[in-house]
Amino acid sequence: MKHYKIAVLAGDGIGPEITQEAIKVLKVIEERNAVTFELMPAAFGACAYFEFGDAFPQSTIDICDKADAILKGPIGLSHEASKNIPIDKQPERGALLPLRRRYNTYANFRPVFLPKALGHFSPLKAEIIGEGIDLMIVRELVGGLYFGSKESGINEQGLRYVKETLEYDELQIRRIMHQAFKLAMKRRKLLHNIHKSNVLKSSVLWNEVMEEVAKEYPGVKVVNYLVDAAATALCLNPTQFDVMVMENMFGDILSDQGGGILGSLGLMPSACLGDDKAYYEPSHGSAPDIAGKNIANPYSMIGSVAMMLENSFGMDREAKNIWAAMQGVFADGYSTADLSKPGSGVTMISTQEFGDKVVEKLKKMPKVDLHD
Repeated sequence: MKHYKIAVLAGDGIGPEITQEAIKVLKVIEERNAVTFELMPAAFGACAYFEFGDAFPQSTIDICDKADAILKGPIGLSHEASKNIPIDKQPERGALLPLRRRYNTYANFRPVFLPKALGHFSPLKAEIIGEGIDLMIVRELVGGLYFGSKESGINEQGLRYVKETLEYDELQIRRIMHQAFKLAMKRRKLLHNIHKSNVLKSSVLWNEVMEEVAKEYPGVKVVNYLVDAAATALCLNPTQFDVMVMENMFGDILSDQGGGILGSLGLMPSACLGDDKAYYEPSHGSAPDIAGKNIANPYSMIGSVAMMLENSFGMDREAKNIWAAMQGVFADGYSTADLSKPGSGVTMISTQEFGDKVVEKLKKMPKVDLHD
């Protein structure tokens, strides 16, 4: 019997609602396998700040340190509500970046997946979607502008100013490139390198290191794209992409665009991997405007569980079963509010109902051996 400890950081807004559906799925995985999950809930984000005065309190750090993996819900408040928290203690600066820094989760994998049969969810035309969208954004997660030195104040002219530094070293670039090339080898052996070397010197170094690493993977075809051109291409011809690798801010922006071409960020789970520990989270925010209404899409949170099973626990087959169960719910004609469009012919269901239907499908699937 395998035993894993999972830190569960439900977060803010819709976080607790979609986390509950993810936990339902974990319970079914326990029933189907010789495995137990010890769930260790902890406060994280704005909720933690209001309770402990810290968005990433020591009690939560202690739980995360002991965990084999971390399952994290979305965090944050509305723009106005955020003003009730000091700038440096707001959830993104006070919790999310410190989480990434503490566990050095430098490799962020964000799947952008929509089969042809579910193309009606996308705002793109059917001829653009073709046989379906299936790409992976590999984002460097602990460097760049988000982690560079920052200062603000009043300059000699009496004007308010801010300075933020975009910094990378070759080790940071090299390790994310290896992750991207290894993934490309498992897929279509195609890697799109996204950069802005015509303007940014950081991208010049990025490309130099990429070319050095590429020599170790001669079977992978590399295509270079400026980030602005890549943004356009994601809308006009997304099926040309398979694995895309990019620095931190580019990945933040383009992965949200990936959610847009699918029809909702609710379809965007992610894995944030370090050498020693990983955490898993939806790519979207906490959507405080719909919190408590039982209408949020839990797909991204349940998908993050699937990525956790695959990457942290070696349960590849059960991960695939979860993906199949969720896709099956959509294929049966059901949809959550974010994907339901007038005249689409789908039946709108709640957050809880979506989770229940996923569980129902999982229970009907043939059992598999642990780590098979």
